Amino acid sequence: MKKIHIIILSIVLVFFAYIVTDALLIAFDTDTLKYNQSVSVESGRANADDSYVKNYQDYVLSKNQTFPQGKEIVVYGTDFSSATGDFEILNNYQGVDKSLLTKEAGSFEFEVDVEEAGFYHIKLRYFAYEGKGSAIERKFYLNDEVPFEAVEQVVFHRFYGAKDIVEQDFLGNDIRPSQEEKPIWTDAYLKDSIGYIDEPFYFYFEEGVNKIKLDSIREPLLIEKITVESIKSLPTYVEVKATYEQNGYQIANQPINFLQAETATRTTSPTIYPLNDRTSPKTMPSDPKLIKLNTIGGTNWGTAGDYITWEFDIEEAGLYEISLRVKQRLATGMSVFRNIYIDGEVPFAELENYSFVQSNDWRIQTLGTKGEAFLFYFEPGKHQLKMEVSLGVYGSVISDLQDVVNNLNKIYREILIFTGPSPDQYRDYELQINIPGLLDRFQEELDILKSLRQTLIDVSGSKSEKTGILDTAILQLQDFIKKPREIQKNLNTYVSNISSLGSLIILLSSQPLEIDYFMFHQPKAKLPATQAGFFESTWYSTRAFIATFTTNYAAVGRKDTGEVVETIEVWLSTGQDQANILRKLIDETFAPRTGIQVDLKLVAGSSLLPATLSGRGPDVALGQSNATPVNYAMRSATYDLSQFDDFDEIKTRFMAEAFVPYQFNGGTYALPEQQTFLMLFYRTDIFEEFGLTPPNTWQELTEMIPSLQKYNLEFYLPVPLTQGAAIALEPNPIFSTMFFQNDGQFYIDGDRQSGFNEGKGPEVFEQWTSFYTNYSFPVEANFVNRFRSGQMPIGIVNYNTYNTLAVFAPEIRGKWNFIPVPGTEYVDEFGQTQIRRETVASGSSSIILNQSDKKEEAWEFLKWWTSTETQVRFGREMEGILGAAARYPTANVEALSLLPWTLGELEKLQEQWSWVRGIPEVPGGYMTGRHLDNAFRMVYNESTNPRETIYDYVQMINEELAKKRREFGLE
Repeated sequence: MKKIHIIILSIVLVFFAYIVTDALLIAFDTDTLKYNQSVSVESGRANADDSYVKNYQDYVLSKNQTFPQGKEIVVYGTDFSSATGDFEILNNYQGVDKSLLTKEAGSFEFEVDVEEAGFYHIKLRYFAYEGKGSAIERKFYLNDEVPFEAVEQVVFHRFYGAKDIVEQDFLGNDIRPSQEEKPIWTDAYLKDSIGYIDEPFYFYFEEGVNKIKLDSIREPLLIEKITVESIKSLPTYVEVKATYEQNGYQIANQPINFLQAETATRTTSPTIYPLNDRTSPKTMPSDPKLIKLNTIGGTNWGTAGDYITWEFDIEEAGLYEISLRVKQRLATGMSVFRNIYIDGEVPFAELENYSFVQSNDWRIQTLGTKGEAFLFYFEPGKHQLKMEVSLGVYGSVISDLQDVVNNLNKIYREILIFTGPSPDQYRDYELQINIPGLLDRFQEELDILKSLRQTLIDVSGSKSEKTGILDTAILQLQDFIKKPREIQKNLNTYVSNISSLGSLIILLSSQPLEIDYFMFHQPKAKLPATQAGFFESTWYSTRAFIATFTTNYAAVGRKDTGEVVETIEVWLSTGQDQANILRKLIDETFAPRTGIQVDLKLVAGSSLLPATLSGRGPDVALGQSNATPVNYAMRSATYDLSQFDDFDEIKTRFMAEAFVPYQFNGGTYALPEQQTFLMLFYRTDIFEEFGLTPPNTWQELTEMIPSLQKYNLEFYLPVPLTQGAAIALEPNPIFSTMFFQNDGQFYIDGDRQSGFNEGKGPEVFEQWTSFYTNYSFPVEANFVNRFRSGQMPIGIVNYNTYNTLAVFAPEIRGKWNFIPVPGTEYVDEFGQTQIRRETVASGSSSIILNQSDKKEEAWEFLKWWTSTETQVRFGREMEGILGAAARYPTANVEALSLLPWTLGELEKLQEQWSWVRGIPEVPGGYMTGRHLDNAFRMVYNESTNPRETIYDYVQMINEELAKKRREFGLE
């Protein structure tokens, strides 16, 4: 018993000691300068090459190093010397007398008379005129030449802010306000949109008249003036502090002035919006039960060039320190960087590439060095604070890493020429002899990787998973140099390591930072505690835990929408982000306009069938596969939408072929939601390197194969994988494309029989299978990874692959393109040779369940949901939250044209879309895709005769069609 008492007493003492220690640490943790860090790292690559950054550096070094001072040459937008394309001259627009509105197509040239030759900055005063919501892009020419690669795509930001004040749902939770454009006239230097080069570009102007030209790439741009000005260096803080003393500035005697970060005035991206943090009771404001929008930034604020602007008031003139409550825990093993502007300017050099080190908890950090806080002079009145994402020292690291990835990929393609994608493990290919300087090239990249690894450690102070990626690649290159005869044995691992290095580029490029609030204060002001004490944290966590049992999460986000006429139940099975956006759109537009409330539920896709069978299904189901509407219609479970009087009017929103999968027995049982179709993607850099041209027809594709295979490069034609024992499998999209281009019909004789045996069907099947049997196309491959490495520089995939490549393959930015799929030639009635490009689409749909007794209200919802306005808003909100990777593949024709595609991209998409054909859904049609795949694999694996094989499987398809027609009582 005595021993138990001693143990209990010991536990109590330890617990008491912990509480006292915790309280003391919090009380005495007043050093808000300890997280400040000063880092500077130079590039480790000594040799000049053709990389993105080195191309710019070579340009600068190739000119006389002359920097005229005190110069400023202004050219107004309306004073252009020549123009092509659409434009307008706007008078008195947003406070500017005259300005030039340049549209999405065209080019505009301006003459600049320079007195003294040398390097200058170029600054545009512009207004982000209304467009499709994406960043504005222009191509820049100086004296009829693109001076360096980086200005082939100059980006001008749009500006966003909260559309409304923060409102609460009926539970008291904050509802995130929509982000809307808030354009203003602004000055922007021409600088690197990727962030590898962290200062405005240097442009060399000759003495006399120089020509500047801007080519439109994306979105309209309104220009007031272009300024060519001298390059000035920023003063240091020591110099600025000396001016304070000279001017007699005094410390302001004012209480702490708080600025809540979530109340930002403007951002450069709709993805930067207020967030909810419930990790600490010290966050302002905070609630353990309710959602409070109390911070900003996080993962959404990590892209180079994005910035947030805040406005604040100062009551008394004087010197202030600036502190902020900040958290940087997402970028593990690295610091993140910001350029900090006061009233539009970086006040001194130390605020360029200002670093925030990683720490798992919230902290209060005062701007300064480890030994001294910076002072800022403010006059009374309104001021601006702006923080811009910068890559800082990582700019040079990422640039060098990009070079390494490009060079290792190039070496891999050279190795493929001798080994092929599946080399003989026991053969000596003598690669070090056949590829000149192979080992020296490996050694050069190895040295750079070692240098980059040390740089990451120097910046962060420790190793991390990021240095681990480099370690793996370093070990392999060392192994290759030691054992060159075994290189071919590890090619798969080599490619994987290159992909990992590409992923490391993405990781290093992301610079997330979350901010709770700012404080403008006296140097000796008592700042709030950073962390909560033990009892406060425990009580907060306990209340948050209890709230998980009492909160109705299905009702979160719903607000009062006025008088309710009726309530319908809508199910969707996509994701939480989609559900949140849809909930907000419903409450903002649908419910107030119609008086129909929506009970929106996020459910698993498999829930619809049992719920419908039990009579407890919803009124409307969104996001259904192509097969679901007709599959349910055969069992009288979905409602025929063509029964509505205005159906024909609503139908015009979509391509006519989009309805084919949803039609059965004269009825239409769904409205299209999303539609994706095939496009041909290819690597422009590799095609230029080998002198190849993307194929326009299947005949050209066949003729191009020897040229590809000469370099052991691959062409990708997708073969969808079977999913376990599942019966449903969509017909192969490539076969379907070729089949439709040769007048094929999937079903004949009133949908009673398969049409694969009719007309050119057997010939098309033989041609399609020959790509894999005769030309050795891969049946299974990760197209995106092989496309990134260059092993597979061309392939036919759904157009939304664009989203993946645009976001997750930054190392090949600007080195790929897409065009319509290869076509089939035919001679028209006038004797002219034409090309037909039919292809097929996949997508999702919206249905009304037959058991619903609110079909009119459900139809009103579907009309609203598939309208152009709603689809565009939903698409832009999705892209605003998740970025370009979530670009919405809407089936609404007009809505697609309003999403952020360039004119060139949109023209190609619309051209291919006009050729899209729908595959009918019929009773027993689920066996069509399955048996088509079986026939293909029989030819591929067993080398059977293609024509005989497709004939045999057509009989099996016909048997299933007949069986199902009998089951459903069809003729």
